[in-house]
Formats: sequence, C-alpha cells, structure tokens
Amino acid sequence: MTTCEHLLDPVPSGLVSLDSAAKEFEDFIYLVSHDIRNSVRALLELPQWIEEDLQIDGHQISGSLAENIRLMHIHTSRLDRMLIDLLVYSRIGRLQSVKEVRWEDVVDIILDETPLPPGFQLKLNLEESRYQLGETDALTLMSSLLSNAIKHHDRSEGTIRIESRDEKDWHVLSICDDGPGIPERFRSKVFEVMTTLRPRDEIEGSGMGLANVRKIVTLYQGECEWLPSPYGRGCHLAARFPRSKPFK
Repeated sequence: MTTCEHLLDPVPSGLVSLDSAAKEFEDFIYLVSHDIRNSVRALLELPQWIEEDLQIDGHQISGSLAENIRLMHIHTSRLDRMLIDLLVYSRIGRLQSVKEVRWEDVVDIILDETPLPPGFQLKLNLEESRYQLGETDALTLMSSLLSNAIKHHDRSEGTIRIESRDEKDWHVLSICDDGPGIPERFRSKVFEVMTTLRPRDEIEGSGMGLANVRKIVTLYQGECEWLPSPYGRGCHLAARFPRSKPFK
C-alpha cells in the first residue's frame, strides 16, 4: 500500500475525524455563546442600574466614576457583540434548506433592517441574480460584505457596488468600494476569525465579517478572490460558487 492510499483509508473505529471534531467544536461554540450571552445581557443593564441608583441617592456621577461606568458600557457591549457574531458564525450551514435565492431580495432584506448611512450609495448590477444556497447563509454573506465595506470606510461619503454574473463554470458575486482598501500582505489574514487590522478602540467590531464570508463560500465549494478596484482605491472581493455543483 502506498502512502497516498493509506491516507485515504477510513478513519479507524474509536478515532474522531477532523470534520467530526470541527463540527463538535462548532456545536460547543454555539452552546457556550448562547448560554454566556444570557448573563451578558444582565451585565449590559448593570451599569445603567448602578448609575440610576447613585443619582437617586443624590450622588454626582463625574470624574473617575463616570469614566468607569462608561468603560463598563463599552466593554460589556463589545462582549455582547462578540458573542452575537460567534453565534452567527456557528450557525452557518445549520437549520436551513438549500434553495434558489435572489440577490436583489437578499439586499432588500438587509437594507430594510440596516439602511445605508447618509452619504453612501449602493449600485447594483445583478446580471445573474439567482443561486442555490441556504437563505440564512445568503443573508449572512451579503450582510458581512456590506457591513465590512461601510465599517472600514475612511470617508463620510462612499460608493459600494455589488455585481453578480456567470463566468463559465462559476457563479460570481462581487463587491467593491472606494474606501481605504486592504494592503495585499494582509489579504489572507483578514479571513481569520476575530481578526481586525485596526485596534478595537478605533473601530468597533469583532473581526468576524470576512471570516463569515470565507466559511460560507468554502461550505458551498467556492473560493474567494481579490480583484483590482475599479475606483483606484478600496476593496474588490469576488465570491465564486460552482455552477455545476450546487451545494446539497
């Protein structure tokens, strides 16, 4: 038996495959994040309760006390955001059926919940707008792409363009913006879980956006590709999905 043949042998009884171990770990993340968030919700309200009680008792909230309460608000809110994003990440591929989705509908749902900030415009060019994947995954994918483009923009005004098209064996969904862009040396790193290129004190976020994108694209047997930006600056990211092998 050759080495390659040996590597293709079934996993021996009693051992856990890498896929199984990864699924168990994601189950663990989901359960722990869900349970911890129940406690974090209480922690989010505690600073407000403390502040109200102090005011009722006639204490002036200023100086280091006011600063400490402010920091409690910031860090508990940040922890809650992190747990929400972990739950979103762990739900990818779960509790949904694969069906045909329309990118226009996906964009409309997201913008109904979170409108674009003033000064930003969204341009759509959806030539081939239908693809088969989980509806929740489609929403997570598009939401992650849009929020990433807006959150990291360095100007009060900006343009975001979303396109979809078929290229031979691929269905391609791409998004580009005229923001500051990502240096080429960091373009692999930004897909890692909880990775941000700027300190969290400068920009709020758990660094899960592009990790969600990569996980969804990989789940549906696709790939991500960085392209030159038509604006001369900013990001241009394409998610390529196989047309001949829809995810089952």
